[in-house]
Amino acid sequence: MGAAKAFQGRALAVFEISKRDSGGATFGFEFTLALFERFRSALGALPRSAKRVLLIGFDGLTLAAAVWVSYSLRFSAPFIPTPQQWLLIVAAPVVAVPVFIRLGLYRAVIRYLPERAIWTMLQAMTLAALAWVAVVFVTEMAGNGIVPRSVPFFYWMIGLLFIAGSRFAAKQFIWAPREDQLKSGQILIYGAGEAGSQLAVALRSQGRRLIAGFLDDNPALQGRDVAGLRVYAPDYLGQLITNFGIQEVILSMPSVSSAERQRIVATLTRYPVKIRTLPHIADLLAGKYLVNQIREIDIDELLGRSSVPADAELLGEMIRGRSILITGAGGSIGSELCRLVARWSPERLVLFEQNEFALYNIHRELAEQTDAPIVPVLASVTDEPALRRALAANAVDVLFHAAAHKHVPLVEANALEGMRNNVFGSLAVTRAAFEAGVQQFVLISSDKAVRPTNVMGATKRWAELIMRHYAGLAEAAGTGQRFCAVRFGNVLGSNGSVVPLFREQIAKGGPVTLTDPAMTRYFMSIHEAAELIVQAGSLSNGGDVFLLEMGAPVRIADLARNMIQLAGHTVRDADNPGGSIEIIEVGSRPGEKLFEELFYDATSAYPTRHPKILRAIGRGSVQEVPEALLTLEAAIKRQDEAAARAQLFAVITESAPVAVLV
Repeated sequence: MGAAKAFQGRALAVFEISKRDSGGATFGFEFTLALFERFRSALGALPRSAKRVLLIGFDGLTLAAAVWVSYSLRFSAPFIPTPQQWLLIVAAPVVAVPVFIRLGLYRAVIRYLPERAIWTMLQAMTLAALAWVAVVFVTEMAGNGIVPRSVPFFYWMIGLLFIAGSRFAAKQFIWAPREDQLKSGQILIYGAGEAGSQLAVALRSQGRRLIAGFLDDNPALQGRDVAGLRVYAPDYLGQLITNFGIQEVILSMPSVSSAERQRIVATLTRYPVKIRTLPHIADLLAGKYLVNQIREIDIDELLGRSSVPADAELLGEMIRGRSILITGAGGSIGSELCRLVARWSPERLVLFEQNEFALYNIHRELAEQTDAPIVPVLASVTDEPALRRALAANAVDVLFHAAAHKHVPLVEANALEGMRNNVFGSLAVTRAAFEAGVQQFVLISSDKAVRPTNVMGATKRWAELIMRHYAGLAEAAGTGQRFCAVRFGNVLGSNGSVVPLFREQIAKGGPVTLTDPAMTRYFMSIHEAAELIVQAGSLSNGGDVFLLEMGAPVRIADLARNMIQLAGHTVRDADNPGGSIEIIEVGSRPGEKLFEELFYDATSAYPTRHPKILRAIGRGSVQEVPEALLTLEAAIKRQDEAAARAQLFAVITESAPVAVLV
């Protein structure tokens, strides 16, 4: 950011003159500057039609003056016209202005006038001079020899100088950047296509920021002007930051592929600039955004994940025309599942949530988006009678169980409550779904359920075992019910996750806190996770544990560094002591692992018809689950945390999953 500040210092030097002067000189400069600003503001406030009339009047006077100067040059003395020569002087603007109008000289906005407009002015002035010569020729044919032969040439040259020079001088001085614009820094637009040029026009019309130009990978555009702005190669970004004080780059490539966008964003994060982007082309076409609505870059655009379009058949089969209940409907995953379900025309959507405010928000949001009945139910998943009433009253066909306490340190510090909610809440939901005849049950699990070292992960593993137990009961009874679990890693931006925490710390100026620089986690977007959960449920045969393909694990230290750079800051460390935000290590918290796993045995995970969904089922008997639950429940009732922890971890080591080929 030092280069940006240096540029701003140079650009604002003119405004510091008054500080080096004193007395009347300072007052005189400030008074003149105030008058100039008032004149510029008044001129800018005029309607477009009034500005056009002023410009035509100015051109008329200028062209008449050009003829008079041409005569004076020819005679090497101030020229005093005869009445006939006065007519020729007046004829010059009369014949020129229609030519200027026809060639569009009055359509251009002076403050955005591109350099290439000089050629249009040259063409217009040439035609205007020729038209005036035609008038002179008619006058000469009438016997009035009043125009020396060199005057038309002088007129053409001087008229071009006056017309072009006045416009570019006005652009340079009258419409020069204001002090607040210089202080806010310049921006670049990455992508010189149609969306980029429209964005440039929209941003310039707002007048709050200066646009230094475009960046574009297309060699055919580099070095040219688009919308009056120069197009540079991306390799010039470092030089542009130094020369122009660039503080922000806006990606204007709404239709570019995800892989290409990830490559560009990864390249830009090496520079001390803030990065923002236009929405995706699908969102623009759907009317969610306008072309001048810019959003922050999502951190998932740096994760290198290749998204796969959702299988419409799987989504429709699971949702359309069915009554669906979602527990934890106001949470991160639960609310995104609700939004997805609402878009696929369910018969009814039941929102089961214990947080009153969260339930109010998601119910209000969905009621505005769908015509399907939305039924809010305020209750806890540990309240089994409330669950039974909701299932029976709404004839629920599909149940997504997303409710859980998920924050590892908090659950570790409140182990008994974590077990009560996550284990026995899951037991109540699964048992109620089985007894109510729910056709499809989907448990939202976690990668922390694999070889868990914390209470939260262990409770999720118990929930998987409970699901398998009731899947076995359904198969034995021949009910046709299908129970499954979907296991995946972290979702970006979820409640209590590291991404919102980092954003908050960066907004405060740091420091950003890391538990361990070597820690890694799997990440995916909430929207992608919700789509894959529903599609996995549609693939279930009963008793399945589905594993979502999460890509490569991400180092949390790299995530923090990328988020700092995306926000336009630099990392302060030993290599860069002048950076703006520091990353500090605070140590691992109780129950945290350095890395998470999605599989007990990665070689035993087999594909399904969806490339991002793998399938595995548990091995061994789960007949001991009811008895183990009684033992755990007794320990919780006694408030014996040590015994409850011992029972919690004793059972889950007995049953590891084995894969089956679909």
